[in-house]
Amino acid sequence: MTFEAVLASVHLLAILTLVVFLTSQAALCRVEWMSAAVVQRLARLDMIYGIAAVILLLTGIARLVWGVKGVGGYVSSPLFHIKMTLFVVAVLLSLKPTFTFRRWKKTLDATGQLPAPEEVKQTRKWVMWQGHLIPVIAVIAVFWARGM
Repeated sequence: MTFEAVLASVHLLAILTLVVFLTSQAALCRVEWMSAAVVQRLARLDMIYGIAAVILLLTGIARLVWGVKGVGGYVSSPLFHIKMTLFVVAVLLSLKPTFTFRRWKKTLDATGQLPAPEEVKQTRKWVMWQGHLIPVIAVIAVFWARGM
């Protein structure tokens, strides 16, 4: 039971970390706030966001394998499959901003050039799509955890 509690706690901390750093990206990725410091910070925030997502995935797999419910308790639920599908969609949505933030940082370091306003707006849309999807995953998880 203690191991399950530790896994659940780390899983929850990863979720909260992911939400905080995604929210920070959404707040900073704005045309009117774009500066060299913001480009650097977005790249750093995205790295932490990615680490949180990996920890979230690993603790989720650990709970699947070693958790109280067991593999059968998870994979037999349609809500589990919806939740996992949405997680994969969120990961796929995160790829474009991740590559964009890295490119912005590389360009800034090489030339000092900031991203174009239209590109900032488009990238923020991708971040916002993730930001709107993650709460849906959380709601599904709540219903699924209560046996629905």
